[in-house]
Amino acid sequence: MSKKVVVEKVQSVYRGYFRVDQYLLQHSLYQGGMSPILSREIFERGHIGAVLLFDAKKDCLVMIEQFRPGAYAAGWEPWVLECVAGVIEKDESPEQLVRRESVEEAGCEISLLVPIHQFLSSPGACSETVKLYCGLVDSETAGTICGLDSEGENIKVRIIPCNQVSELLANNKIVNAKTLIALQWFLLNQSTLHQLWESQK
Repeated sequence: MSKKVVVEKVQSVYRGYFRVDQYLLQHSLYQGGMSPILSREIFERGHIGAVLLFDAKKDCLVMIEQFRPGAYAAGWEPWVLECVAGVIEKDESPEQLVRRESVEEAGCEISLLVPIHQFLSSPGACSETVKLYCGLVDSETAGTICGLDSEGENIKVRIIPCNQVSELLANNKIVNAKTLIALQWFLLNQSTLHQLWESQK
């Protein structure tokens, strides 16, 4: 079948810390023809870069913990353990973003970036994409409390031994999707990352 989308109208219905746009559109049907005109609200918050920070020498991860209002609104524990992430700014590449955020949120300079994956956070309701990386760092430089006051950030830096990753996953301690993906990838690629670190010496 030939798939197509016909957009009748797009208008912004809310602008605040985030933005919501309303789309009036039609799309192709599997059985042929087009759908009726549908009204769908799309949550617009920009695109994300995220990085799992790995210290191969000390065999540990540098992760962050911070208050998340979405988790609070869902009735979950609102202090969430995550990998470093941020919204990609205009004229900024995903690689530049994760290097900047690694310093701002964890106090770590990335020596080598390894791409993991790119994915949609919630394609039924949100345009957000995530470009995910693993970054080699020296955890000796990691901060304790980080973040920008101007952005209301209050971030606790956590050093996680790599032998605890499987336990964190098994005990449902990781509830953030990008961090789940990053840690599952890490378990599959840990030996390769150690080889990359050795090649950087």
